[in-house]
Amino acid sequence: MEKKEKSPRGIRLSTMQIVALGFFGVIFSGGVILWLPVCNQQPIAFIDALFTSVTSVCVTGLVTVVPAEQFTLAGQIVMLLLIQVGGLGVIACLSAFLLILGKRISMKGRILIQEAYGLDTLSGLVKFIIRILRGTFIVEGIGAVLFAFKFIPEFGAVRGIWYAVFHSVSGFCNAGIDIIGNSSFMQYVDSPLVSLTTMFLIVMGGLGFPVWHDIFVTAKKGAGEKGARKRIFTRLGLQSKIVLSMTAFLILAGTVGFFLLEYNNPATMKDLSVPEKILASAFQSVTTRTAGFASVSQSGLTASSRLLGCILMFIGGSPAGTAGGIKTTTAAMLIVTVFSVVKGRKNTECFGRRVAEDTVRSGITITMITFLCWLAGVSVMSICEPGVDFLNLMYEASSAIGTVGLSADLTPSLSRVSHVVLMALMYIGRIGPLTMALVFAGKANKSEQFRELPEKKIMLG
Repeated sequence: MEKKEKSPRGIRLSTMQIVALGFFGVIFSGGVILWLPVCNQQPIAFIDALFTSVTSVCVTGLVTVVPAEQFTLAGQIVMLLLIQVGGLGVIACLSAFLLILGKRISMKGRILIQEAYGLDTLSGLVKFIIRILRGTFIVEGIGAVLFAFKFIPEFGAVRGIWYAVFHSVSGFCNAGIDIIGNSSFMQYVDSPLVSLTTMFLIVMGGLGFPVWHDIFVTAKKGAGEKGARKRIFTRLGLQSKIVLSMTAFLILAGTVGFFLLEYNNPATMKDLSVPEKILASAFQSVTTRTAGFASVSQSGLTASSRLLGCILMFIGGSPAGTAGGIKTTTAAMLIVTVFSVVKGRKNTECFGRRVAEDTVRSGITITMITFLCWLAGVSVMSICEPGVDFLNLMYEASSAIGTVGLSADLTPSLSRVSHVVLMALMYIGRIGPLTMALVFAGKANKSEQFRELPEKKIMLG
């Protein structure tokens, strides 16, 4: 009998590789479609179309062209779809597509969902995806209705509704891309409706879907109990507590910081009333983590404000949401680790719980990889743009890797090499620096995972 030849093993991709390749595929396809004449009011270079696709899928907001002037309605619809896919994530969108077709999600698909969203169980994943989709469309719907009250009287019924829907999706997905003009939301700096609606959408999208899930489940369990609403926070999981606390702290600190630094700046807030200055400062604080809409001139900010903005952009939003950055949980973990070391504690402790050592190591790794990618990007851009203010280059690079989209009116005038650098930073920032590193790391050697070498101490500090 002839021996049957063994078929070659199929290439097995890790979750990280599937996420990275999925985003890349959507980006390239989007770039090709946006390059087509039907999507453009005037000819566009492929690199500009690709840049627009990257900034849409990576929900950033940096642009080399003005979307309102460059793209037709068809092009704007393509951008909207790319933003929605980028905000929800490739895994969630694929799962939603299967559910719409009535297909069952396989065990491999469930494992992908579990790993992509950092869940600790394989049960209830379909309900989790459905809640993500339902919650997303409800919040975006609320935002669109609120925006409509402003945009319909200003632009008419049809255009007003389209603008309301587009900017609601862009706000919730933390994209910060607008189709009104070339000045973002600066004309609405004194509009509480537009500013508060935008801030609501940005914060909701930036909290992260697991936090939504935790709040929903906790509230449902406590329904009917006396005083249950007051005890919701104490019953939440550690991640939710950290996310909510850190988000509130960063918004408040950023608001106070921008208010003090820009109070008398004639290029931004000097001519505004005190309530309008508070509103503009809060908007600036929220949008730097990681939306990209601007209600004041970013090029007119003081140097101190731009530095504060870089810090907030570097931190970003929260895990498994629509935001970028190293995430609020990572920043909080680093802070509590410092306090634990200073106080002589053996473990990193937060809200009466011990943070796992693997989590601490991952947090330090994420921060270092992000910083090194940011530093490399700034270095290359500083070489390619010798006459540009260095702080402005830092601002653009921070905006890209934090998937923010705020610009000191610099991106369109940069060289093509700098545009490629920004695209790379946006891509790394969206899929996550650690994910990017693991994509190329290969399979871990199991024999090395569990080995223990003799311990030695070295001097630090």
